[in-house]
Amino acid sequence: MSLTRDDVAHLASLARIDLSEAELDRMLGELTVILDAVALVQQAPTDGVEPMSHPLPLTNVTRPDVPRPGLTAEEALSGAPEQEQQRFLVPRILAED
Repeated sequence: MSLTRDDVAHLASLARIDLSEAELDRMLGELTVILDAVALVQQAPTDGVEPMSHPLPLTNVTRPDVPRPGLTAEEALSGAPEQEQQRFLVPRILAED
C-alpha cells in the first residue's frame, strides 16, 4: 500500500494534528516504512499456527482462590481513632445541601 501526501494530511486532520509542510513530508516517509513493515509481517505463513497471547508459554502463578476467615468488625476497628455503629468515623468534608 502506498500513501500520498494528501492521505497523510487527511489522517492528520482526522487526528486533529496540525502538521507543517515539512512535517507532512517526513510523516509520509515514516508512515510508508511502517506500512511496508506491516505488509511484510502479513506475508508470514501462519496457516496452522494457533493464536497466542504471549510468545512464551506462561502459566498462571497465583495461589488457589480459597476463602479464609477475615477480620471481625471489632478487630478491623480496633485501631480506628473514632468509630460509630461498627464503621469508621471520619470528619465531614462536604456540607449537606
